[in-house]
Amino acid sequence: MVIQTDALIVGAGPSGLFQVFELGLLGIKADILDSLPAPGGQCTELYPDKPIYDIPAILICTGQELIDDLMKQAEPFNPRFHLGEEVTEVVRQDGLFVVKTSNDKEFHAKTVFVAGGVGSFQPRRFRLEGIDALEGVSVHYRVKEPSIFAGQKIVICGGGDSALDWALAFADTAAELTVVHRRDEYRAAPASVAALKELEAAGKARIFENAKATAYAAEGTQLKSVEITVKGEDPVVLEADHLMAFFGLAPKLGPIADWGLGINKKAIDVDTEKFESNIPGIFAIGDINNYPGKKKLILSGFHEAALAAFAAKAIIEPGKKVNLQYTTTSPIMHKRLGVSD
Repeated sequence: MVIQTDALIVGAGPSGLFQVFELGLLGIKADILDSLPAPGGQCTELYPDKPIYDIPAILICTGQELIDDLMKQAEPFNPRFHLGEEVTEVVRQDGLFVVKTSNDKEFHAKTVFVAGGVGSFQPRRFRLEGIDALEGVSVHYRVKEPSIFAGQKIVICGGGDSALDWALAFADTAAELTVVHRRDEYRAAPASVAALKELEAAGKARIFENAKATAYAAEGTQLKSVEITVKGEDPVVLEADHLMAFFGLAPKLGPIADWGLGINKKAIDVDTEKFESNIPGIFAIGDINNYPGKKKLILSGFHEAALAAFAAKAIIEPGKKVNLQYTTTSPIMHKRLGVSD
């Protein structure tokens, strides 16, 4: 599938979503892709319920609320989302960037905006030999169909919100429920920790703290047992049908590292006039870029998106003057926003 676009945004976190808005104000329609299955980046995957206090004029919002509002703000410009896919190749051809993805899409873009945070996010996995063969069958890093775990013996590893939320969700339907945490202090909400301890007291869950899964046994792709080792104690082997891990997400620069961009400490070097990389027409905004004085703040990404949009406009419509207009008074912008009388 070949898709023609003026602007391709790689990364659907806060900066990428605001880039859609800034481009839209200038009359530029964008496509946006992300390796994650939903927009939001770190806000959605790492701290959807955590409060954010430093967004201008918003006293407090959660990570998910910020993403929801950015999505609404971008709605007038009808961006095309391409989720759950990664960029695999970028080449310059006939004045365009030919961008190929893991889903066999091919974009022909006049400009590219890298807004990938600190890279694409992948779940942190077990480091046990051969366990990858069980992934998606009896070893899981995300829950797609909760119903398949009813009546099963489940071992959940992790001590954050995701691990405890799923443990609490499965408590009434699982045949056996075990939670394994490498520490005795939790990153989850205190109420969730208290609820888990109540389940243990009621005999509905087992908890191993200062522990980790150290081995497993399987028949084909079906898990049979998990060995749990508590620090300083002998291993314990538990029968198990499913093993889950919620260790958080690990950022990886991935294929971006092979694009020929100037990379400095896993970040893309840009100028501070256009936030353009060493390759004209490829911009980098948000946490993935680097320049003197760079601060990895969401509000910094918003500023960078605005200046990058103006620079992209000059590339997309060469020779045409790019005038600064204000959303308070510009009839053109009101029309684009759908707020004109």
